[in-house]
Amino acid sequence: MSDTTEKAPPQKGDVLLEMRGLRIEGRADEVWFEIVHGVDVTLKRGEVLGLIGESGAGKSTIGIAAMGFARDGCRISDGEILFEGQDLRKTPESELRKLRGNRISYVAQSAAASFNPAHKLIDQYCEAPTQHNVLSRSDAERDAVSLFRRLQLPDPENIVFRYPHQVSGGQLQRAMTAMAMSCRPDLIIFDEPTTALDVTTQIEVLAAIKDAVKQFNTAAIYITHDLAVVAQMADRIMVLRYGDLVEEGVTGPMVAEPQEDYTRDLLAVRTFSVEERARPESKPIVEVRNVTAQYRGAPTPVLHNVDFKIHKKRTVAVVGESGSGKSTTARVITGLLPPLEGEVLYDGQALPKDFRQRNKDQLRKLQMIYQMADVAVNPKQRIRDIIGRPLSFYLGLSGKKKEERIRELLSLIELEPDMFIDRLPSELSGGQKQRICIARALAAEPEMIICDEVTSALDQLVAEGILKLLTRLQDELDLAYMFITHDLATVRAISDEVVVMLQGRVVEQGPRTEMFTPPHHEYTDLLLSSVPEMDPNWLDGLLDRREQLAKEGRMVSGAGN
Repeated sequence: MSDTTEKAPPQKGDVLLEMRGLRIEGRADEVWFEIVHGVDVTLKRGEVLGLIGESGAGKSTIGIAAMGFARDGCRISDGEILFEGQDLRKTPESELRKLRGNRISYVAQSAAASFNPAHKLIDQYCEAPTQHNVLSRSDAERDAVSLFRRLQLPDPENIVFRYPHQVSGGQLQRAMTAMAMSCRPDLIIFDEPTTALDVTTQIEVLAAIKDAVKQFNTAAIYITHDLAVVAQMADRIMVLRYGDLVEEGVTGPMVAEPQEDYTRDLLAVRTFSVEERARPESKPIVEVRNVTAQYRGAPTPVLHNVDFKIHKKRTVAVVGESGSGKSTTARVITGLLPPLEGEVLYDGQALPKDFRQRNKDQLRKLQMIYQMADVAVNPKQRIRDIIGRPLSFYLGLSGKKKEERIRELLSLIELEPDMFIDRLPSELSGGQKQRICIARALAAEPEMIICDEVTSALDQLVAEGILKLLTRLQDELDLAYMFITHDLATVRAISDEVVVMLQGRVVEQGPRTEMFTPPHHEYTDLLLSSVPEMDPNWLDGLLDRREQLAKEGRMVSGAGN
């Protein structure tokens, strides 16, 4: 580490950021309307402020306003944004560029959409410290390895030289956190940084962020929809709804006794569940038989003798850490990754290993819904084109019949056809975009759908709506689901059976009721113990317990991803 990064830390407790009477407007159909209504924010050095609320609350809009920035289609219309007394609204853009990435950094929710796929992680890490003259290239490379190690990325000396597509989602999110810390900023805005991570990886990232913020006396704005997560990170919490401040207070008293009904609703939704349904016996629709798979160029297989069944009209939840093989198994089932050994059966018949060898009907029956709706739809296509393409490709529909079916599918996913059919994805919320992805999958009239982390990027109120929608569709259309998730609350809510994966292997499987009843496999215990609780001391206590178990040699090792 170069001495240039070792700043004499200012006094903790000094006011670093003040936003007074902040008003922000958005634009739709050339008309401006207010989306943040005169919010005040004060942040001290070394303090972590949590911003919580559902989608559309204004959390991210307020967070990035702390950089003197507004997204396309938005503008800061009134108020002051004082960073160390300097009003960023009156600061020239050339001076703001010197602050952003250097003294104020941002960690986005979607790492996959934020990295340049054409450049290695090391090059993207070194960009900020070298451009801001904080570090030389050689010092920046050494610092990258050091911070990757601090954030518990595996094999940091080598992983820094990989491209973004060569690492898991959890690894990429931690790499982005390291990048944000590369200039040792005074303020970091964390915008849902662990939403898409599995529970055990989330614990590692939260602990690393908490440690780094404390060590470097960095102030942070931590944006999330999960009160249990923010309870571990924040000194104070602001609850937002529709651009207004609902409630603000010190974390402990806030989570123990919220004063406002809306805050209590956010707490209550963490325990939602879908009504228990009777499940008649059915034969398997998909069988994964002793599958071993390896990516081209990889030194070893990533799946090892994976074996499980998915029955008609039922939901199998596949859980495990990032890198455990969940999504890779889905790629084998869909034919995107031909296995080295084993086979996938559909209705008792072996499927061709490569999707290019499957006929159109075999492709139609197995559909997939992806984690990040933002990057799963073409931003230049209107909703009618996104849903209409599989109708033409698989069913040969055109003209009036195609139009009628698009409208039926929009009604099926509870979106008003006249309001949404001609919109672009950019004109939809995250939950609405995910509903469009569901409609696109349904357009092929499948018998089984693979849902790959479809609610992980959504706030809990919106995620509950998506899960209820999927449950209703399953009952109405007799669908089978393979539900890939790291959220054990989701598993409890929707699954009939659970498959637990670790390092490319199935370590435990069975009916949901059995899987959540002790005794468990030690890795399942690790997953269950990693679900955040509302107690603000929960994270520190968990880390202390794990450290003690590690000393005693009783700590199971996860995927390390």
